[in-house]
Amino acid sequence: MNQTLIHKDGRVLAAIDPSVYAESVATLAAWAAQRMGSELELMHAIDLVADRVATPERRDLSGNLSLGTQESLMSELAQADEQRAKLAQAHGRMLLQQLQTDVAADRGVTALIRQRHGALVDTLLDLEDQVRLFVIGKRGEHADFAKGHLGSNLERVARAVHRPVLVASRAFRPVDRFMIAFDGSATTRTCVEMVAASPLLRGLACHLLMVGAERSEHRQSLDWAAERLTQVGFEPQIQIVAGAPETVIAQQVEQSSIDLLVMGAYGHSRIRTMILGSTTTQLLRNCQIPVLLLR
Repeated sequence: MNQTLIHKDGRVLAAIDPSVYAESVATLAAWAAQRMGSELELMHAIDLVADRVATPERRDLSGNLSLGTQESLMSELAQADEQRAKLAQAHGRMLLQQLQTDVAADRGVTALIRQRHGALVDTLLDLEDQVRLFVIGKRGEHADFAKGHLGSNLERVARAVHRPVLVASRAFRPVDRFMIAFDGSATTRTCVEMVAASPLLRGLACHLLMVGAERSEHRQSLDWAAERLTQVGFEPQIQIVAGAPETVIAQQVEQSSIDLLVMGAYGHSRIRTMILGSTTTQLLRNCQIPVLLLR
């Protein structure tokens, strides 16, 4: 395989925001850093533009004001934005410091902390060369939990970055067994190779699932994957189950008490970027466990 797809240096970077996922993201990232022998960084990106979009729109009546009143109002609004930026920075710093203390006490991991200004995707792409694994929450502070929406940042990040992305569920739980959703494609074969080459999941119980009919070519693909994983010490349990992938995978995750799901990530092409109803999106939305996205 292409060895450039496996990055064996760099840190684990956790994207932190003031959401209910912050603690789970930090703890999962600390777990991953320990498993991989990597440094851990907790990073908070302050994106005031996104915050404005997420808040109710204010009607602009400045055109109806006299020149002096308009200038005074614009000055006050600028001061309010500056104050809001300072509050966001202070809040983010406190959150990072608290999580830094928590992972040190709970996991024995010393984490670096960093704040950046700008859109999260741009920030992560800017830092990508220093990173081995990204960790992000399924939903952010502005997600609609009632409708089961994914965080918009998650989808953008998963489609944009070139490093593996570990998506945290709402609450952390110990990871003892994982499942690879395998379909025999080049993408999922690369997933198998990356799992085999990384210490992240080494020593954990391994399940290998193919959704489809029982055919010789499917069995041959699964046998290849099982043999590759066996070569590095895994003892994979193999299954072929017919049905719709998003339904079957979710069912097998629950029935087998899987703690972490490994899947192929989104593609980078513009056409694939517009596919909103993909199996990846459905499983990210419905699975209540962490998902490791590889490409």
